[in-house]
Amino acid sequence: MAEKLKGNRLGLTLGILFGALHLIWAILVAVGVASSLLEWILPLHFISLVVPLTAFSVANAIILTIAAFIGGYVTGWIFAWIWNWLK
Repeated sequence: MAEKLKGNRLGLTLGILFGALHLIWAILVAVGVASSLLEWILPLHFISLVVPLTAFSVANAIILTIAAFIGGYVTGWIFAWIWNWLK
C-alpha cells in the first residue's frame, strides 16, 4: 500500500530544489556564463532564438529565487494532496 505523502515536507523539498536551481541560474547570469549556456542548449532542442539577457540585478535574483521556492512549495503541496486523495 502506498504511503501518504506529507504536503509540507514535499512542498519544502520541491521549494528548495526549484529555488536552488533558479539561484544557480541567477549566479550564471551574474558571472556572464548564462548567454553561452543558452547558445549551447537551445539548438539541442531545435530552437533558434535570439534571447537577450538583461543586466544582473541582486533584487531580481532574490525575487526570482523566492518566487521559484514558493512555486515549488505549492507544486509539492498540491501533488501530495492529489496523491493522498487518490490513495
